[in-house]
Amino acid sequence: MRLRTICLVAAGVAGGLIALAVIVFLPLMIYPVQSGVDVQQTQLQINLRTSLLQFFGGLLIVAGAAATWRQVQVNRDGQITDRFSRAVEHLASENADVRIGGLYVLERISTDSPKDRRFVQITIGSFVRNRVPWDGGESVGEVDESLPWLRMRAPDVQTALAILARRPESPDAPKLRLSRVDLRSLDLEDRQLAGADIRRSNLARARLQGSRLDRCDFHATDLRRANLRGASLRKASLRNAHLEGADLRGADLTEADLRGADMRALNLDEAVLDGAHVDKGTIWPPGFARFGVSASLFSD
Repeated sequence: MRLRTICLVAAGVAGGLIALAVIVFLPLMIYPVQSGVDVQQTQLQINLRTSLLQFFGGLLIVAGAAATWRQVQVNRDGQITDRFSRAVEHLASENADVRIGGLYVLERISTDSPKDRRFVQITIGSFVRNRVPWDGGESVGEVDESLPWLRMRAPDVQTALAILARRPESPDAPKLRLSRVDLRSLDLEDRQLAGADIRRSNLARARLQGSRLDRCDFHATDLRRANLRGASLRKASLRNAHLEGADLRGADLTEADLRGADMRALNLDEAVLDGAHVDKGTIWPPGFARFGVSASLFSD
């Protein structure tokens, strides 16, 4: 028997003996019988004992309820741990459907147990990085227009990213680490990945229209021919990123870092560029200055 259990049993026995002593002797001390049979004092003793019994009985019920609640919590934590372990095992399966099932179990765990949400997000992010690593270096050559959409060639990765994009916003949430991953032809419209670290990844031809990508780090990321129409990229880092042919119609690039970026995108004149940071290495579409952009935007 563990020491903690022994201590709890001893404390319970001691508490019971103290309660018994109080019930038996306290009425005698408060309402003593002076001599002979004192019916009034005896009745007062009985009434006090009854009240004490009710009091200690109530304490016993409360203590029992607390112990039961604690055991329920322990059992629940144990069940969540088991579910988490099985879900992680499923992520290593050779079967894509099993991996997808494991991802949905992890999402359910993050919903049922907010305190485990951080570990779930870290686990899913690690799964994406391991499943589709990108080591292709800088963007070269043409964008592969014949490459199947991510949901077709890697449905488990598409599911993982959709789950991460559904995560509730929280100030203490971990940063999403999605650097050096192959997310070409990703389809993630109107979702939320604000603050994610997506450096040196490949998102060529990705559909990200309407998505919230504020404060994302896209340093040296391939976004060629990506659909960023209406996306929010406020304060995002696009240093040395490649956006040739990307659709930026209605995109919000307020205070974005565009230093060294190739901004030969489509519909750039319809994007919001207020306060964007640029330098001499920023590449603009031919004749872009004609669209009324402030001259200060082109200075270091």
